[in-house]
Amino acid sequence: MNYKIVSRYVILGILFFLPVTFLLFLYPATHHYTPLDIVKEKVLDLEGFDSDSKDKIVLQDHITVLGFLGDTPLQKKTTALNLKELVYDKFKGFKRFQIVILMPKGTEGVVKQLKSEISSYEDLRFWHFVFGSPSSIKHVYFSLQSDSDLDANLSSDYVFVVDKDLNQRGRLDDRTDRELEKNATKYGLSAYNCIEVAEIKNKMSDDLRILFTEYRQKRKGEFNSDTRRAGDLSGEDINK
Repeated sequence: MNYKIVSRYVILGILFFLPVTFLLFLYPATHHYTPLDIVKEKVLDLEGFDSDSKDKIVLQDHITVLGFLGDTPLQKKTTALNLKELVYDKFKGFKRFQIVILMPKGTEGVVKQLKSEISSYEDLRFWHFVFGSPSSIKHVYFSLQSDSDLDANLSSDYVFVVDKDLNQRGRLDDRTDRELEKNATKYGLSAYNCIEVAEIKNKMSDDLRILFTEYRQKRKGEFNSDTRRAGDLSGEDINK
Protein backbone atom coordinates (compact mmCIF):
# COMPACT_ATOMS: atom_id res chain seq x y z
CA MET A 1 0.00 0.00 0.00
CA ASN A 2 1.29 3.41 -0.92
CA TYR A 3 1.08 5.24 2.39
CA LYS A 4 2.06 8.56 0.79
CA ILE A 5 -1.02 8.44 -1.48
CA VAL A 6 -3.27 7.41 1.42
CA SER A 7 -1.91 10.20 3.59
CA ARG A 8 -2.43 12.69 0.79
CA TYR A 9 -6.11 11.73 0.43
CA VAL A 10 -6.64 11.82 4.20
CA ILE A 11 -5.21 15.34 4.36
CA LEU A 12 -7.31 16.46 1.39
CA GLY A 13 -10.42 14.96 3.02
CA ILE A 14 -9.74 16.81 6.26
CA LEU A 15 -9.14 20.08 4.42
CA PHE A 16 -12.45 19.65 2.58
CA PHE A 17 -14.72 18.47 5.40
CA LEU A 18 -13.39 20.64 8.23
CA PRO A 19 -14.71 23.95 6.79
CA VAL A 20 -18.01 22.28 5.86
CA THR A 21 -18.42 20.95 9.39
CA PHE A 22 -17.62 24.39 10.80
CA LEU A 23 -20.27 26.01 8.57
CA LEU A 24 -22.84 23.42 9.63
CA PHE A 25 -22.28 24.38 13.26
CA LEU A 26 -22.69 28.05 12.38
CA TYR A 27 -25.76 27.62 10.18
CA PRO A 28 -28.41 27.24 12.93
CA ALA A 29 -27.17 30.42 14.60
CA THR A 30 -27.92 32.55 11.56
CA HIS A 31 -31.64 31.86 11.94
CA HIS A 32 -32.05 32.95 15.56
CA TYR A 33 -31.87 36.58 16.56
CA THR A 34 -33.67 39.31 18.40
CA PRO A 35 -35.84 41.39 16.03
CA LEU A 36 -34.88 45.03 15.86
CA ASP A 37 -36.86 46.92 18.49
CA ILE A 38 -39.70 49.29 17.69
CA VAL A 39 -38.79 52.53 19.45
CA LYS A 40 -41.69 54.62 18.10
CA GLU A 41 -44.89 53.82 16.24
CA LYS A 42 -46.86 55.86 13.70
CA VAL A 43 -44.08 57.86 12.08
CA LEU A 44 -45.68 60.43 9.76
CA ASP A 45 -45.56 59.62 6.06
CA LEU A 46 -44.50 62.20 3.50
CA GLU A 47 -47.54 64.35 2.79
CA GLY A 48 -47.00 67.70 1.10
CA PHE A 49 -43.49 66.93 -0.13
CA ASP A 50 -42.21 67.14 -3.70
CA SER A 51 -39.49 64.74 -4.82
CA ASP A 52 -36.50 65.17 -7.10
CA SER A 53 -37.86 62.35 -9.27
CA LYS A 54 -41.07 61.70 -11.17
CA ASP A 55 -42.22 59.15 -8.59
CA LYS A 56 -44.17 59.96 -5.44
CA ILE A 57 -41.90 59.10 -2.53
CA VAL A 58 -43.51 57.53 0.55
CA LEU A 59 -42.27 55.66 3.60
CA GLN A 60 -45.08 53.10 3.74
CA ASP A 61 -44.07 49.66 2.43
CA HIS A 62 -40.39 50.59 2.32
CA ILE A 63 -37.43 50.13 4.61
CA THR A 64 -36.21 53.69 4.86
CA VAL A 65 -33.17 55.48 6.19
CA LEU A 66 -34.56 58.95 6.88
CA GLY A 67 -32.35 62.03 7.16
CA PHE A 68 -32.44 65.82 7.38
CA LEU A 69 -29.73 67.98 5.75
CA GLY A 70 -31.32 71.41 6.13
CA ASP A 71 -30.87 74.75 4.36
CA THR A 72 -27.12 74.36 3.83
CA PRO A 73 -26.62 70.72 2.81
CA LEU A 74 -23.09 71.30 1.49
CA GLN A 75 -22.06 71.92 5.10
CA LYS A 76 -23.33 68.39 5.80
CA LYS A 77 -21.26 66.83 3.03
CA THR A 78 -19.41 64.53 5.45
CA THR A 79 -22.74 63.27 6.78
CA ALA A 80 -23.96 62.61 3.25
CA LEU A 81 -20.72 60.95 2.12
CA ASN A 82 -20.64 58.60 5.11
CA LEU A 83 -24.27 57.71 4.50
CA LYS A 84 -23.56 57.07 0.82
CA GLU A 85 -20.42 55.00 1.24
CA LEU A 86 -21.25 53.08 4.43
CA VAL A 87 -25.01 52.53 4.04
CA TYR A 88 -26.35 53.22 0.57
CA ASP A 89 -23.60 51.41 -1.33
CA LYS A 90 -24.02 48.37 0.91
CA PHE A 91 -27.82 48.09 0.91
CA LYS A 92 -28.98 49.67 -2.37
CA GLY A 93 -29.66 46.25 -3.93
CA PHE A 94 -31.97 45.07 -1.15
CA LYS A 95 -35.69 44.89 -1.79
CA ARG A 96 -37.75 47.99 -0.88
CA PHE A 97 -34.73 49.81 0.55
CA GLN A 98 -34.44 53.58 0.16
CA ILE A 99 -32.71 56.59 1.63
CA VAL A 100 -34.93 59.66 1.92
CA ILE A 101 -33.59 63.09 2.86
CA LEU A 102 -36.09 65.81 3.83
CA MET A 103 -35.07 69.22 2.52
CA PRO A 104 -36.59 72.74 2.77
CA LYS A 105 -38.08 74.05 -0.44
CA GLY A 106 -35.67 76.37 -2.21
CA THR A 107 -32.67 74.06 -1.81
CA GLU A 108 -33.26 72.18 -5.06
CA GLY A 109 -30.29 73.80 -6.81
CA VAL A 110 -27.75 73.14 -4.07
CA VAL A 111 -29.04 69.57 -3.74
CA LYS A 112 -28.10 68.97 -7.39
CA GLN A 113 -24.58 70.12 -6.55
CA LEU A 114 -24.45 67.85 -3.49
CA LYS A 115 -25.65 64.85 -5.50
CA SER A 116 -22.96 65.40 -8.10
CA GLU A 117 -20.30 65.52 -5.38
CA ILE A 118 -21.36 62.34 -3.58
CA SER A 119 -22.52 60.20 -6.48
CA SER A 120 -19.30 59.85 -8.51
CA TYR A 121 -21.53 59.04 -11.48
CA GLU A 122 -23.03 56.09 -9.60
CA ASP A 123 -26.66 55.05 -9.44
CA LEU A 124 -28.64 57.05 -6.87
CA ARG A 125 -32.11 55.86 -7.89
CA PHE A 126 -32.83 54.52 -4.38
CA TRP A 127 -31.71 57.79 -2.75
CA HIS A 128 -34.39 60.48 -2.79
CA PHE A 129 -34.38 64.12 -1.78
CA VAL A 130 -37.87 65.43 -1.01
CA PHE A 131 -38.73 69.08 -0.51
CA GLY A 132 -41.28 70.59 1.85
CA SER A 133 -42.04 73.53 4.08
CA PRO A 134 -40.18 73.96 7.39
CA SER A 135 -43.38 73.06 9.27
CA SER A 136 -43.82 69.85 7.25
CA ILE A 137 -40.22 68.85 7.97
CA LYS A 138 -40.65 69.53 11.68
CA HIS A 139 -43.90 67.55 11.84
CA VAL A 140 -42.15 64.47 10.44
CA TYR A 141 -39.16 64.96 12.72
CA PHE A 142 -41.31 65.34 15.83
CA SER A 143 -43.09 62.09 14.98
CA LEU A 144 -39.74 60.34 15.52
CA GLN A 145 -38.10 59.37 18.79
CA SER A 146 -34.96 61.47 19.14
CA ASP A 147 -32.68 62.67 21.91
CA SER A 148 -31.90 65.90 20.03
CA ASP A 149 -33.73 68.53 18.00
CA LEU A 150 -33.13 69.74 14.49
CA ASP A 151 -30.72 72.66 14.40
CA ALA A 152 -31.67 76.15 13.22
CA ASN A 153 -31.05 75.07 9.61
CA LEU A 154 -33.46 72.12 9.92
CA SER A 155 -30.57 69.64 9.75
CA SER A 156 -29.16 66.81 11.82
CA ASP A 157 -26.19 64.44 11.62
CA TYR A 158 -28.49 61.65 12.84
CA VAL A 159 -30.53 59.38 10.58
CA PHE A 160 -33.47 57.16 11.46
CA VAL A 161 -34.62 53.71 10.36
CA VAL A 162 -38.33 53.41 9.52
CA ASP A 163 -39.88 50.06 8.61
CA LYS A 164 -42.62 49.22 6.10
CA ASP A 165 -45.35 49.80 8.69
CA LEU A 166 -44.13 53.30 9.65
CA ASN A 167 -42.50 52.09 12.85
CA GLN A 168 -39.19 53.61 13.86
CA ARG A 169 -36.67 50.88 14.63
CA GLY A 170 -33.64 50.91 16.90
CA ARG A 171 -32.45 49.47 20.20
CA LEU A 172 -34.34 49.84 23.46
CA ASP A 173 -31.24 48.62 25.29
CA ASP A 174 -27.90 49.49 23.71
CA ARG A 175 -25.69 48.53 26.63
CA THR A 176 -22.57 46.49 25.93
CA ASP A 177 -22.01 43.09 27.54
CA ARG A 178 -19.60 44.68 30.01
CA GLU A 179 -22.15 47.35 30.92
CA LEU A 180 -24.78 44.65 31.44
CA GLU A 181 -22.42 42.76 33.74
CA LYS A 182 -21.90 45.93 35.74
CA ASN A 183 -25.68 46.61 35.75
CA ALA A 184 -25.14 50.03 34.18
CA THR A 185 -28.12 52.30 33.66
CA LYS A 186 -30.13 51.25 30.64
CA TYR A 187 -30.03 53.45 27.54
CA GLY A 188 -31.32 53.03 24.01
CA LEU A 189 -30.39 53.86 20.44
CA SER A 190 -33.10 55.53 18.37
CA ALA A 191 -30.96 57.29 15.72
CA TYR A 192 -27.55 56.78 14.16
CA ASN A 193 -24.86 59.45 14.05
CA CYS A 194 -23.42 59.64 10.52
CA ILE A 195 -20.31 61.43 11.77
CA GLU A 196 -19.43 58.40 13.92
CA VAL A 197 -18.09 55.96 11.33
CA ALA A 198 -17.88 53.06 13.78
CA GLU A 199 -21.54 53.50 14.75
CA ILE A 200 -22.65 53.38 11.12
CA LYS A 201 -20.35 50.50 10.09
CA ASN A 202 -21.12 48.36 13.10
CA LYS A 203 -24.41 49.12 14.82
CA MET A 204 -26.43 50.52 11.92
CA SER A 205 -25.26 47.94 9.39
CA ASP A 206 -26.03 45.13 11.82
CA ASP A 207 -29.46 46.56 12.63
CA LEU A 208 -30.42 46.95 8.98
CA ARG A 209 -29.39 43.37 8.23
CA ILE A 210 -31.54 42.18 11.13
CA LEU A 211 -34.51 44.16 9.82
CA PHE A 212 -34.14 42.79 6.30
CA THR A 213 -33.85 39.27 7.71
CA GLU A 214 -37.06 39.79 9.68
CA TYR A 215 -38.99 40.73 6.54
CA ARG A 216 -37.42 37.91 4.58
CA GLN A 217 -38.54 35.41 7.21
CA LYS A 218 -42.02 36.95 7.32
CA ARG A 219 -42.33 36.43 3.56
CA LYS A 220 -41.35 32.79 3.98
CA GLY A 221 -43.55 32.25 7.05
CA GLU A 222 -40.51 31.56 9.24
CA PHE A 223 -40.53 34.64 11.46
CA ASN A 224 -40.65 34.12 15.23
CA SER A 225 -40.50 37.25 17.35
CA ASP A 226 -39.28 35.23 20.36
CA THR A 227 -36.03 34.10 18.73
CA ARG A 228 -32.67 35.42 19.82
CA ARG A 229 -30.20 37.72 18.02
CA ALA A 230 -27.39 35.95 16.22
CA GLY A 231 -23.89 37.24 16.69
CA ASP A 232 -23.46 37.39 12.93
CA LEU A 233 -26.11 37.64 10.23
CA SER A 234 -23.68 38.29 7.43
CA GLY A 235 -24.39 34.93 5.82
CA GLU A 236 -28.09 35.66 5.26
CA ASP A 237 -29.27 36.13 1.68
CA ILE A 238 -31.69 38.94 2.45
CA ASN A 239 -32.85 39.35 -1.11
CA LYS A 240 -34.51 35.93 -1.19
